[in-house]
Amino acid sequence: MTRLLGALALLLALLASAAPAFADPGDVDAAARGVVRVVIIGTEDGQPVPVSHGTGFAVSATRIVTNAHVVSEAAQDDTLRIGIVPAEGEGGAFARIVAVSPRNDLALLEIAKGSLRLPPLALAGGSIANLGEVTAVGYPMNVDLAQGLGMQDIFRAQPPVKSRGFLSGVRPSRQFDTILHTAPIARGSSGGPLLDACGRVVGVNSFSTDSTAGDAEFFFAVSLRELVPFLQTNGVVPVTNTLPCRSIDELNAEERQRLEAEQSEARARVAERAEALREVRETARLTAQMEVIAARENRLALALIALFGAIGAGYAAWASRNDEARRRHARIAAVLAGTLLVAAVLLWVTRPGLAAIEDRVAAAIAKAEGRAPPATASAGSTEGALICTLVPERSRVTSARTDDIAFDWSADGCVNARTQYGLGPAGAWQRVFAAEDDASVAVNTFDPEARTLRTDRYLLGQEALAAARKARAGYTPPACGTSDAARTLGEQQSALIAALPDRPNERLVYSCAASK
Repeated sequence: MTRLLGALALLLALLASAAPAFADPGDVDAAARGVVRVVIIGTEDGQPVPVSHGTGFAVSATRIVTNAHVVSEAAQDDTLRIGIVPAEGEGGAFARIVAVSPRNDLALLEIAKGSLRLPPLALAGGSIANLGEVTAVGYPMNVDLAQGLGMQDIFRAQPPVKSRGFLSGVRPSRQFDTILHTAPIARGSSGGPLLDACGRVVGVNSFSTDSTAGDAEFFFAVSLRELVPFLQTNGVVPVTNTLPCRSIDELNAEERQRLEAEQSEARARVAERAEALREVRETARLTAQMEVIAARENRLALALIALFGAIGAGYAAWASRNDEARRRHARIAAVLAGTLLVAAVLLWVTRPGLAAIEDRVAAAIAKAEGRAPPATASAGSTEGALICTLVPERSRVTSARTDDIAFDWSADGCVNARTQYGLGPAGAWQRVFAAEDDASVAVNTFDPEARTLRTDRYLLGQEALAAARKARAGYTPPACGTSDAARTLGEQQSALIAALPDRPNERLVYSCAASK
């Protein structure tokens, strides 16, 4: 029975490991912030009207990728304009065509300067052979019609539609590389991104098979082998991420296992050390007892000898006190008696006490432990200039930069002599960042003992991001060196941190070492 249960457990584990990774809704939502509706705009009676529309996504703050067939009319007709409607917010923008490649159905647009900035999507840099589930994001027209949206509604910001499916293969089609998948797309979805489970782009949705005969429908996306050279040729260096797609839950589980393993190893080392010290203590105690008792007995014996000598010399001096011939000898005997008496007292007083046994045992243990005396013990060496390097196996990165970080740490929580960190729960050193030029909220946590810096990034929607920035603007972090700065900042940040989602979209863990 036990073997049967073990085999069943092994089978379930193998099935779980073979199962495809399901997309994290938070990652898809984060990527969708940079997905836009691309509207071809004409005029009717002097008023702008939509002629057609497709989908695009940001590859930089101001540049958008879509399909060539989405903008083909605007490329051939100067009276048509290209409008960009973001997924959220109030403002739209006009865009111009930077490049069109009909061969592989790609186009690059640039938003009018100063009108709109978008969070760029990251491209998946690794192999897509074992992707499993994928998500198509876009603005299918059949959904607009089903919702009864009018022409003017197309110019209003709306979240894109997300549909899930599975990777079905990679094959050349129409003289260019495509990805075959089952995530449904329709007219209007063209130019939208196909995402992996971490919200990274693996292709640009383009067209579908004909299912009018009742056959199963499949969909095609332009592969990254076409997209990346197209972008590079036109001066765009996209955000690319080659790290494995891992969930925060998986990282948390591994962190728990790592901590448990470290604690188990630490307990084993402590037990081993305790056993070694016990042996040292017993040996030292036995040796000290023998040495101290022998020293006490020797001192006592010498004291008795000196006392008897003093008594004898004293008696001789007393017996010769009236003999004129021996008076000089009597004085010498008297001096000798006094000296021997003093020596006897000193030997008695200075004999080692039983407490010396414990002192010798403590000295032996300190030597075995390699401890420095308390007066010369040095403080920890965490302070100073550090270089923090990403630990990929402990991180989850979808779009963030992973460069090394210069981190000059001070014991009072001051970083790089200008940025104060606050004391959070359980004494954690934390600092919240919500910069206007970064569409995220980041929480940095530093552990001086482990020399580990962790950055949790929350890729929030515009409304949540605006609320976080408002909360961040509601307090002024104390400057480095200000009295009680760490506690004050910890209290200021607590409400903002508590309002963030339970799980971040990204977690970057860095290991820090002294700068050379």
